[in-house]
Amino acid sequence: MEFLSFLRMIGSLALVLGLLVGALYLVRRYELSLPQAWLGRIGGGGAQRRLQLVERLALDPRRSLVLVRRDEREFTLVIAPEGLLLLESSDANPAADVTDPTAIPPIDAAETDQNA
Repeated sequence: MEFLSFLRMIGSLALVLGLLVGALYLVRRYELSLPQAWLGRIGGGGAQRRLQLVERLALDPRRSLVLVRRDEREFTLVIAPEGLLLLESSDANPAADVTDPTAIPPIDAAETDQNA
C-alpha cells in the first residue's frame, strides 16, 4: 500500500511539473503578459512611470528588437547575448502621421552638398 502512495505522489509531481513547463512554453512562445491595468493595481498605481516598453519584436530565439520610450524620447535597441546595440534615438511624437508630407522635415541644400 505504501508503494502505491509513493507512485501516486511521483505521478502527481510529474503532472504538476509538466503543466508548469507547458505554461512556460506558451508564455515564451506567444509572448504573453499581464494587462497593464492589472499591473497598475498590483503595484499600487503610484507615480507616473517615465520608462515604457512600447513594442518588442523577436528576431530569433536569442535576439529582440525593442522600442523604449523615456520621457519624450524613443530608443530603438537590439537585445542579444552579445549585449545591447542602440540603433536609433529620436523625439517621441505619437501625433505625427508618417503619410503626412508636413511631418517629414525638408532636406537642406547644405546637407546634400556635404554628402556629394
